[in-house]
Amino acid sequence: MNVFAAGLALLALPLAAAAGPTAEKVKAGEAVYARCMGCHALAYDRTGPRHCGLFGRRAGSVAGFPYSDAMKASDIVWTARTLNRFLKNPTAAVPGTSMGYSGVPDPAERAALIVFLQNVDGRPECRGKNGQQ
Repeated sequence: MNVFAAGLALLALPLAAAAGPTAEKVKAGEAVYARCMGCHALAYDRTGPRHCGLFGRRAGSVAGFPYSDAMKASDIVWTARTLNRFLKNPTAAVPGTSMGYSGVPDPAERAALIVFLQNVDGRPECRGKNGQQ
């Protein structure tokens, strides 16, 4: 993908989310999320924190989860934009994070993953699990 196309994909991210997800976008994001499930789950903490209630939550704030000092001090509030930046290269976005994953370099995959995560709170496993338990 050339730089121009990558830039357009990033600019379209908030617009795509605002236009509403399609089942196809959510399904594509769920496929990308499968790679995250080695460390994360939607409704409970694993090596990484849960993702139910992610949007609007301050990074490093799930009670009882042992975040790195860098993540707790990051001052990030999760939005499509901040998550996109973090997922592109976690260690560059939050130097000192304990998340060792190298990121999701493909802008289309990141966009699909974000659409999926924006829509998980309606799933049965997320109902009542806002991530602040």
